[in-house]
Amino acid sequence: MGRTVWYPGHMAKGQKRLFEVISDLDALIELRDARAPNLSASPLSDRLARMKPVVVVLSRKDLAEETKTARWIDHFKARGIQSLAYNLRQDRFDQLKKELSRHKPSHRDLRLGVVGIPNVGKSLFLNGLVGRNASRVGALPGITRGVEWFRGQGVLVVDSPGILNARTGVKIGRALSWLGCNRADVIGSFETSALALIAFLEKTGLWPVVEKAWSVTLDEKGPEATLESLGRRLGCLVSGGVVDLDAASRKFLEGFSTGRLGRVTLELPETPITEENLP
Repeated sequence: MGRTVWYPGHMAKGQKRLFEVISDLDALIELRDARAPNLSASPLSDRLARMKPVVVVLSRKDLAEETKTARWIDHFKARGIQSLAYNLRQDRFDQLKKELSRHKPSHRDLRLGVVGIPNVGKSLFLNGLVGRNASRVGALPGITRGVEWFRGQGVLVVDSPGILNARTGVKIGRALSWLGCNRADVIGSFETSALALIAFLEKTGLWPVVEKAWSVTLDEKGPEATLESLGRRLGCLVSGGVVDLDAASRKFLEGFSTGRLGRVTLELPETPITEENLP
């Protein structure tokens, strides 16, 4: 079986360094995509939660459905997990900083680690947390070299690369590509990921978000015919008026992952996305 996730060497190296430095941290912040909080969980979530206090930050709340995000917040609270949702481009992190301040030792700055899968918003979050003009800090005394520390607004933060589970199933790997958190071309093709997304949106009754944005209805002939309709709507035509399905797939996936189609939540606590329930 081919690769199901984009897992270059720097992920493994970054994971090793994160665990080398974790004993020197006071708390961890795990970013997840508010549109799919279970799907976008770090593969390290459970292990990290046994080692340090963790606050879950649901990024891109502006791309998710507000009432469904509230249900996820309640779900995490019921499990004893502190969680907050943010629009990383606009919101201030005052409440998050208040929650984290109780972990600060009296004799030094608060030390935090930021973790999450690729493209879930870690860099944007880091800029907001420590300020865009935060200074990089060299190796701290007594702490493993080779990790990047940032100081700003009263905190020291160590960043980590986006880490995916290298042994995840192909359907989960494909679903992650819908959020822009995995590379569709690594797990098959843009077309196979687009067709799977069409089938999923039809199955879950979420297709209206596409219909409202682009005026394309589901074709009773199946996902392939619907993708062709999308291609025509998006102008992905080649000689003879034939639809370029690869180009149509790329545009569809890009439009969905960036939220240009509108707000949509892909899963709920009682119906999380799994390998078994994906098309």
